[in-house]
Amino acid sequence: MKGNYSNSFKETMVKKMSGKDAKSATALAEEVAVPQSTLSRWLREYGRFGSTEGRMNKKKRPQNWTAEDKLKAVIAYEGKNEDERGQYLRSQGLYSVDIDRWREEILEALSKKRKRGKNPKDRRIRDLERELRRKEKALAETAALLVLKKKAQVIWGDNEDER
Repeated sequence: MKGNYSNSFKETMVKKMSGKDAKSATALAEEVAVPQSTLSRWLREYGRFGSTEGRMNKKKRPQNWTAEDKLKAVIAYEGKNEDERGQYLRSQGLYSVDIDRWREEILEALSKKRKRGKNPKDRRIRDLERELRRKEKALAETAALLVLKKKAQVIWGDNEDER
């Protein structure tokens, strides 16, 4: 068989590779004369997009999920045991790396919000602290110059005395 395959044929092949007594894509390819790479792609697509009413149905891709959907998925995933997690991922067309990445994004967003300090008082405090550091540096520099001036006067004498 070569060329375009019907959706029902694709789904039948995917079921043979994923159901009970599942066959590998390589073994099934020899049996039905469909390239192994094609069968593997169908299996990936099926796992990614799921199936409805005997045809391949494309669900939204992980990068198109809303922030709310991502949060719900992470919470649902975390509440499941290891076997249920795999089944959940397959049903949603996700991979565990998607969940891990979303968890990191959520934690990063939460920590940034705390650190951002949008409160005007926090911004004013930061500005005042910055100005204080600048003035402390200027004062330290002035003090160092005065000390050097006094040492120079002790070593070389006072220029005003010579006049």
